[in-house]
Amino acid sequence: MKVTIVGAGNVGATCADAIAYRRIASEIVLLDIREGFAEGKALDIMQTQTTLGFNTKVSGSTNDYSKTAGSDVVVITSGIPRKPGMTREELIGINAGIVKGVAENLLAHSPNAIVVVVSNPMDTMTYLTLKATGLPKNRIIGMGGTLDSSRFKTYLSLALDKPANDIQGMVIGGHGDTTMIPLTRLASYNGVPVSEFLSADELAKVAADTMVGGATLTALLGTSAWYAPGASVAFLVDSILNDQKKMIPCSVMLEGEYGQSDICIGVPCIIGRNGIEKIVNIELNEEEKAKFAKSADAVRAMNGDLKSILS
Repeated sequence: MKVTIVGAGNVGATCADAIAYRRIASEIVLLDIREGFAEGKALDIMQTQTTLGFNTKVSGSTNDYSKTAGSDVVVITSGIPRKPGMTREELIGINAGIVKGVAENLLAHSPNAIVVVVSNPMDTMTYLTLKATGLPKNRIIGMGGTLDSSRFKTYLSLALDKPANDIQGMVIGGHGDTTMIPLTRLASYNGVPVSEFLSADELAKVAADTMVGGATLTALLGTSAWYAPGASVAFLVDSILNDQKKMIPCSVMLEGEYGQSDICIGVPCIIGRNGIEKIVNIELNEEEKAKFAKSADAVRAMNGDLKSILS
């Protein structure tokens, strides 16, 4: 199995490292526009083979999409972060142009690939990729809910003082500080609702901490996070390539599910060899439904800034 990752920055390189170390794919191609950058990252990862015990082939390319040919999964991390003084519309305009061009180049060489979108604003870039390529919706996956759910379970484990891998929980809605919805009502510790161990106030704090999880790390690091995002992409790619049928919250095009249409937003999905194999409809209560509708309105408003790109 072959995976291409576009963007050899912190997130892309960490994703490549995790996929290689976990032996998820037999071949990884890192691609970047900076001369020699992807090649250097790939060589650095390759030099860990004998000490970490994997045989995945990792190569780098400076903007040569022909080397990505035959990829089973392509991951798009490229784009720029929002800079001081830059409007949301300006950021969307720049990143939309980048993502659209990248997707078209990738699919020219790997027409059957599953596309995983990481670039921000993630829900909007997922929607753009779907509309610009005309691919069926099962082949375009936004990874935001995977990362948000990982952060949610981490905060739950800290509050419970219990192992994170014994905790189940998910985040739906938009991939943003004000649009994501941590489903505290459904979270559990070894099958027992976490509400049996945590008070309503404690659960509210967990949800609030989850929603600003990315911003918290940016404030601490001075830049966006990369370990958890990179690992989340690898987790998603693993479920695709190895047909694991895991239920993972992802941004996917809705066509009536959850009362929404013509929007890419985070909902639980079964992820396998065909990408999005099923959208799981969970029964939300009235409060959760209202939050989801509000989140969808915010994502849809952001999508409105794509009109000039898609016209």
